[in-house]
Amino acid sequence: MARPDGRSPNELRPVALERGANPYAEGSCLVRLGGTLVMCTATVEPGVPAWRRGSGQGWITAEYAMLPRATAERTPRERFGAGGRTHEIQRLIGRSLRAALSGFDFGEWTIRIDCDVLQADGGTRTAAITGGAVALAEALQWLAERHGVSNPFTRLVAAVSVGIVDGEPRLDLDYEEDRSAAVDGNVVAAEPDLLVEVQCTAEGHPFDGSSLDAMLELAAAGTAQLFAAQRRALGW
Repeated sequence: MARPDGRSPNELRPVALERGANPYAEGSCLVRLGGTLVMCTATVEPGVPAWRRGSGQGWITAEYAMLPRATAERTPRERFGAGGRTHEIQRLIGRSLRAALSGFDFGEWTIRIDCDVLQADGGTRTAAITGGAVALAEALQWLAERHGVSNPFTRLVAAVSVGIVDGEPRLDLDYEEDRSAAVDGNVVAAEPDLLVEVQCTAEGHPFDGSSLDAMLELAAAGTAQLFAAQRRALGW
């Protein structure tokens, strides 16, 4: 069966990464992935969480939020703290971005990556990771130049969604595909071909190893394209 937008099963939606989209942040990237639009900003803050003080090491953390009309119907703001889904996504983004570093020996600084979804059409968390990595790279470069610390950014990290829809493994699901998928997942990879995290869930019937292999193969091809887009955005 044809995909809603006519793409082939192994085709990403159009991708655009705009580095430096926020002139006030130490690092930023506006991510466009088809109909999904996420602003990622990196803020460098002095100090680290209490459990890390005195270590001489820094920390990377992430926050995620969705504008009320990022979706077809208004979603209330989380005024009294992040909900369970938001906490899960924030932790995924933070874990993923920390995998870009060789270590935390850049002094007691915290880099906070804010990922704000302006428009959602599936894949918001994976877009946030891909754009967040660009913002993090820019912020660590800023920190190294301004404060003379070492820059531990070692490898790019990118993420993409995969799934099985109408019995077919597909790359980069939009919202319509995601809500009807028999299996949906997110794959986070580190350049060139390392896995950071794999999340795949059967929404109905369990799936077998060959299906997982097919989705991982699609994800590898997709993240390779995203790494290339990140490199272009960063001028590497």
